Amino acid sequence: MAMNLPSQRGRGRRAPVADINVTPLVDVMLVLLIIFMVTAPLLTAGVPVNLPDSRAKALDQDQKPVQLSLDSAGKLFLDDEEIAEDALPARLERIAAAPAGGQPPQVFLRADRGLDYGRVMRVMGELNRAGLNRVALVTVEGAGDAAAGGAGTR
Repeated sequence: MAMNLPSQRGRGRRAPVADINVTPLVDVMLVLLIIFMVTAPLLTAGVPVNLPDSRAKALDQDQKPVQLSLDSAGKLFLDDEEIAEDALPARLERIAAAPAGGQPPQVFLRADRGLDYGRVMRVMGELNRAGLNRVALVTVEGAGDAAAGGAGTR
């Protein structure tokens, strides 16, 4: 029967433990993984906008586009920052003046379906005047009832 008794030379000293306890590390990493899994879907939507339906396919992107949003109250948002309508042309000109890769960035225009058509067209006119001609209208993917019907006369 072998016992680990302290010797006369090393009275009260213990040998260092060479094993690393990884259980706390694994616990922390699993908690962080769960936190990131829960919060990642919340980071995608910025301004709540009721988008129209469309049957178009999603676009492939190579660089981060500029997002311009119009909510149901008619307020303008550049990315996630609210912007006054009279300040929009100057901000768009600054964006168009600093192109990444030689061409101006693509603009994603997100407009609420309840907005006046003229209001959306005024914003698109400001985009065109600033030289931002690569505009994509963001919609909800799926078959819309209005897109399936034909244009009729009244």
